Amino acid sequence: MSKMYLAKETRYDKMQYNRCGASGLKLPAVSLGLWHNFGSNGNFDTMTDMCETAFDNGITHFDLANNYGPVPGAAEENFGRILKKSLGVYRDELLISTKAGYDMWPGPYGDWGSRKYLVASLDQSLRRMGLEYVDIYYHHRPDPGTPLEETARALDDIVRSGKALYVGISNYNKEQTIAIAALFRKMGTPFIINQRRYSMFDRGMEADGLKDYAAKNGIGIITFCPLAQGLLTDRYLNGIPADSRIRTDGRFLKENAVSEETLKKVRALGEIARERGQSLAQMALAWILRDGDITSVLIGASRSSQILDNVGMLSNMEFSKEERERIDRILV
Repeated sequence: MSKMYLAKETRYDKMQYNRCGASGLKLPAVSLGLWHNFGSNGNFDTMTDMCETAFDNGITHFDLANNYGPVPGAAEENFGRILKKSLGVYRDELLISTKAGYDMWPGPYGDWGSRKYLVASLDQSLRRMGLEYVDIYYHHRPDPGTPLEETARALDDIVRSGKALYVGISNYNKEQTIAIAALFRKMGTPFIINQRRYSMFDRGMEADGLKDYAAKNGIGIITFCPLAQGLLTDRYLNGIPADSRIRTDGRFLKENAVSEETLKKVRALGEIARERGQSLAQMALAWILRDGDITSVLIGASRSSQILDNVGMLSNMEFSKEERERIDRILV
């Protein structure tokens, strides 16, 4: 536990903090997501070490969701245990977010975006984590069956109840973002952020125009899967390891994703990273933050050394025009 007693100046000097849209809130350039490896099948000591390592390196933002596990709810329960064990004394120095929008409990009220579901889910999340409020509460995905105004009003009321300080959305495209943002403006809701998938290998947020729109309209963006589930590392260059996510999980990264065409791009990108004095993972994270439009990148980890490697990208975040052009040619 000695590492938990670093002076504040040492801890926060290790991180860059970016203003979230037009709000007063700043997020660390690197945030820790508890999507994988914090469930009931994980090692609690390893989880604790990862969270403490993250915080001691300036990562103040911990991102969860009601269904993170396995089993659903397990990540929040384990994070609540970590707060009670060590991090909880730093509550005012932490940004804790959670979400609701995917299937969580049986019956018609445990999914999507109704007022009943969003309110009940947050109450459950707060109990699991032992918190009175979260800093950001997200609607996890658009709900085609619930009036958008109902979802927006529920989130607004949640902030007014004191159970969340800010609200966000996740997986909303540009047009969906414009629609709910208009409702939030009318209600005066502190809507500050959209969470979207984005990486060198998934530039859909550029294609649908959300990235530019958010930057021009004071909406923060935090990205998940920045390393394309591990493809943007050297993890799969020599075959598929037995302990890889493909072999142990298989829900989000399939074996056919590791094609020779993809590996050719990975090798070419890795060469640029070596020239920059970075790992490919570090360069891929820095690339996401290259133009200031993205507030933070959400990383996942299975051990603390991965967090330290990812944070190392902060030492080289600038790209020359030539590097940008070379990367774009590889990614075409």
